[in-house]
Amino acid sequence: MTLEPEGRQHSAAPERPRPLDVDTGFWLWLAALPLLMTGYVVDVVVSPRGHAPPIVYAISAVFVLVVAAIVVTFLLLMRQGYRWARTLLTGGGITSVVYASTSLFTVERPTVAAVIFAVTGIVGSVLVAGGVFLLHRKDAHAYFTR
Repeated sequence: MTLEPEGRQHSAAPERPRPLDVDTGFWLWLAALPLLMTGYVVDVVVSPRGHAPPIVYAISAVFVLVVAAIVVTFLLLMRQGYRWARTLLTGGGITSVVYASTSLFTVERPTVAAVIFAVTGIVGSVLVAGGVFLLHRKDAHAYFTR
């Protein structure tokens, strides 16, 4: 660190620009989030166990909103170069893809709900997988230092 004439400090190394892979991975994740949330909400609403009490829907809504807020927070931190945020997003992304793909074949749904879940789950999973892939490419990997 060196001192400027006004007494402010600045780092000697210039800030590295964010690679295009990181930005693209960020936007892929951001596009996948509402899709996967929609699939989860459809599953809760058309649960094969019958109609649930209203409190179940309220708790599920709060849960999905909190998880979405956490994911968006991690996405913003990842975009700033935090490696641990990328690691948590990778783990969560792999979990989401596994959940969506296994739920496609193991849960019985009415036809409309099955189509909605299939479209949102498949497209969301492809977007998440693409985002995870881009975030681990060479240029992106070198960007994550914190």
